Amino acid sequence: MLTRAAITEVVERGLAEDAPWGDITSELLIPATALARAELVAREDGVFSGGQVFAAAFAAVDPAVAVELIPADGDSFAAGDTLAVVAGPARSVLTGERVALNITQRMCGIATLTARYVAAVEETVSRVEQAANLPPGTITRTRVADTRKTTPGLRALEKHAVRSGGGHNHRHSLSDAVMAKDNHLALLTADGTDLTGALRQLRRRLPHTVHLEVEVDRLDQIEAVLAGGADTVLLDNFSVDDLVSGVAIIDGRATVEASGGVSLETVGEIAATGVDVISVGALTHSARNLDLGLDVVLDVREG
Repeated sequence: MLTRAAITEVVERGLAEDAPWGDITSELLIPATALARAELVAREDGVFSGGQVFAAAFAAVDPAVAVELIPADGDSFAAGDTLAVVAGPARSVLTGERVALNITQRMCGIATLTARYVAAVEETVSRVEQAANLPPGTITRTRVADTRKTTPGLRALEKHAVRSGGGHNHRHSLSDAVMAKDNHLALLTADGTDLTGALRQLRRRLPHTVHLEVEVDRLDQIEAVLAGGADTVLLDNFSVDDLVSGVAIIDGRATVEASGGVSLETVGEIAATGVDVISVGALTHSARNLDLGLDVVLDVREG
């Protein structure tokens, strides 16, 4: 969840970094009484995210700056569209510009990339339904989810951007769920510890509300993990053929997640194997900032 506290923390850190002792250029060049009106304009097509953060950046500089957001988070836009209007004291508008833009460009980039992954899954599933002469919506759509491969300090914002793009969030932190990965299993079984027994013991100690996910990298690990009580089995870096086999072995006894080597070119094929979730680190670690600009359209020299 994108909370007010999370937004405030990121904005305040951004402003402390960008204008630690004020904006000396604006203070020397622009009269204190000058007013400005500026528009946030898209230079390319995309999906909007980060409106609350964009507005908060200007409010933190000067509450007298008014921000009108035009699209809502999750709305698509085209190059040339005006996404927001900013109006108020010119010095304050210029001081908040870069922090507001940096964050919003980042969030829109993640939302836009996520939407492309979601669309690729949708197109594949629709094609399968058409080929089998099934009504639309017959096949459950595979979820596209993020990972913890986020920019340090920006996780809440980046995960919100994934949701803006139609994706889903994986666990937010190490504190949210039990997720036994390859390194955990390697350390656990190094002395000959039985995997199923260890997972069952863990299951007995877990609160009933805590989810248990276990990562496997071989088909022959699946039965032991299921016997241990896993709620989700993560098939990591499996080939498409092995994903099909893994889904068949699990056969509804747990949620099936696929990860590793996922790209826009492969996500549809992976979804067609029948997995429930595809986690994609690239949504956050490889998204580029979208090209947005804040253009002053009115400069009133005297307020």
